[in-house]
Amino acid sequence: MKPGVLIFYRIMAYVTAVLLILLCAAMVLKYGYLAGLWEEGSSTQQLGTAWTFRIGVAHGWLYMVYLLVAVVATTQLRVPLGRMLLVLLAGTIPFGAFFAERKVTRWHELRLAGKPLTEPRPRTAEETPAS
Repeated sequence: MKPGVLIFYRIMAYVTAVLLILLCAAMVLKYGYLAGLWEEGSSTQQLGTAWTFRIGVAHGWLYMVYLLVAVVATTQLRVPLGRMLLVLLAGTIPFGAFFAERKVTRWHELRLAGKPLTEPRPRTAEETPAS
């Protein structure tokens, strides 16, 4: 994989993860009145409403960029489809993109070393053929 793709993927993973965490915090401000934290229509709820919209739009657009970059990165690394889908979904789970970024970076290091993406599972006594 080209180093620029990995760097851009890592940047987008961090941006996506941070924006999603901020979006969750803004949603607490917006809907905190339901838990009795403040009154409905208070300045805190109005602040949460404004920031939920702003951060939500930013996260939505940048998540699309993250998806494109993640597809390019995982395709160049020849990652199996199931793992690719997990990397793509990581941008929708708070803190998920942080973990996905570490995995993709690790896969890149393994590819550079000429190793498979996963270590083969050791066989158990039942799986070994009888001689």
